[in-house]
Amino acid sequence: MAIFLGSIADDYTGASDLANTLTKNGLRTVQTVGIPDPSLALPDVDAVVVSLKIRSIPASDAVTAATSAERWLRQRGAGHVLYKICSTFDSTDAGNIGPVTEALSDAAGGGVVLVTPAFPETGRTVYLGHLFVGGQPLNESPLKDHPLNPMHDANLVRVLTRQSRNAVGLIDLACIAAGPGAVRARLNALRTADVTTVIADAIFERDLETLGEVALETPVSTGASGLGLGLARALVRSGRISSGGATTADAIRPVGGLSAIVAGSCSKATLRQLDVAERSMPVLRLDPERLLAGPDEIAAAISWAGDRISAGPVVVAASAAPETVSRLQSLYGREASGHAIETATSIITAELVERGVRRLVIAGGETSGAAVDRLAIPAFLIGPEIAPGVPVLRTIGNAQGDMLLALKSGNFGGEDFFTAALAMMR
Repeated sequence: MAIFLGSIADDYTGASDLANTLTKNGLRTVQTVGIPDPSLALPDVDAVVVSLKIRSIPASDAVTAATSAERWLRQRGAGHVLYKICSTFDSTDAGNIGPVTEALSDAAGGGVVLVTPAFPETGRTVYLGHLFVGGQPLNESPLKDHPLNPMHDANLVRVLTRQSRNAVGLIDLACIAAGPGAVRARLNALRTADVTTVIADAIFERDLETLGEVALETPVSTGASGLGLGLARALVRSGRISSGGATTADAIRPVGGLSAIVAGSCSKATLRQLDVAERSMPVLRLDPERLLAGPDEIAAAISWAGDRISAGPVVVAASAAPETVSRLQSLYGREASGHAIETATSIITAELVERGVRRLVIAGGETSGAAVDRLAIPAFLIGPEIAPGVPVLRTIGNAQGDMLLALKSGNFGGEDFFTAALAMMR
């Protein structure tokens, strides 16, 4: 298998978001879960997105995992590797965006790396190096309160500088609006000044197309799915891609079986989606504190779902309001509380699959990652889009047989997302 574009995603929902964007813009795409076993047969595609869980782990571990994935992608022909990050730039002052970006650049021989989390389709824009969410500076938006990596600084040059060894620069909107030639000239000037990573403004899709054209000429870039859009369109314009979307129809062939939804995200969007779902299907809201106390809450949830699932889809949610999450983190610690909830939801998910669930929606990046790992799913074909950033996924090579999944970032989707997702899975 030879590919044109490789990507390393820092979580699983972000990976499916990017794979969805690449597919929509003309690239046949597969999402793998980690580096695949050599025995796994992947279809002939243009792009591979390697899903990792490295957003919130120690920076040194993230670097090790990302550079291993980069080597695997290069060995399969990837001329450019995109490090896919969250569009809210979730990362502590110690990393991981800066350290991983610099390590990938070093592995590819150095140079200047373009960095932008802009994705106008989902309301993320960058202006004068500041990240905006729906017109609000990131630090004033509801998305500032990520449970693991809260973001209280919208100045991305400042954020990236705090976690990088080398100098960080800026390519502003005026330069980008002047076209690829102006961006190349600015990159060359920054390279001369020993700048190695550059935050790039982007307000419109045309800005992303400009950045994608320039980034494709370099070995590495870092960004959200918006930059993936620019890269995909640049590849298609180059004439190197003969056909796109060939795997989409295959991905939604019916699988039968039962259906369920598991939610762990505490975002405002997911909490609203749960309220709406409750009007049409049974919803069990777990007590996060009881989950932390022991196995009884998990056993009760499995029993509750088992009694109802044959009659239609059920929802099991460990989601809680931000103030509840903060209280639990203060009592048990941020890492311990998050890990306990991820473990609990993954156990519940696996038990639902054991009972015949083959159509599964999972809300939350950490929740999705834990569940997919426990199910040992090695890869996905990318199907049609349910909502911006969320496609239908068809499993490849997993022991349970064919399944359809949707892995939803907490903030994505409209209020009827859960019912819309299940309606696309047959």
